[in-house]
Amino acid sequence: MSHRFNHRSEHIDQDMVQMEVNLDDANGEWLGYVMDLLFAAGANDVFYAPIFMKKNRPGVRMQLLCHCSKLETLKEIIFKETTTLGIRYYPIHVHRLERQFKKVATKWGDIVVKEACFQGEVVQVTPEYEDCRAIAEKYGIPLKNIYHEAILQMNQDEYE
Repeated sequence: MSHRFNHRSEHIDQDMVQMEVNLDDANGEWLGYVMDLLFAAGANDVFYAPIFMKKNRPGVRMQLLCHCSKLETLKEIIFKETTTLGIRYYPIHVHRLERQFKKVATKWGDIVVKEACFQGEVVQVTPEYEDCRAIAEKYGIPLKNIYHEAILQMNQDEYE
């Protein structure tokens, strides 16, 4: 199992940067390609949201989060691969929750479940997408059913 970010303890990242650009004339397929490039170059998160720009033109806001050491590399990708003429970026702090990974047994096979903890207390439980997807494809079962079963098994394991 490979996880990009294995933050095992709760902490504050103080060397993070949030970058954002407003894009018009941005083809959706190009945006998917740019997102892949940004993640491959070290972005922690990338997302798009629809906006309206001057003269009421539809556009897209792209935001991403990265460590400050990745700033120049990601700026280069954005300028070369998008229609933007400028990038806004801000230093930010990110409070990261502790993550624990556990395997739960379902009737279709094991699924890794991520628990997020705030001050030592579990506040979120999420089955790993790739595990659920593989089972859904293998058995022809709706993905949402796999997620539900994994969470159900996780809760049962807690009370046994």
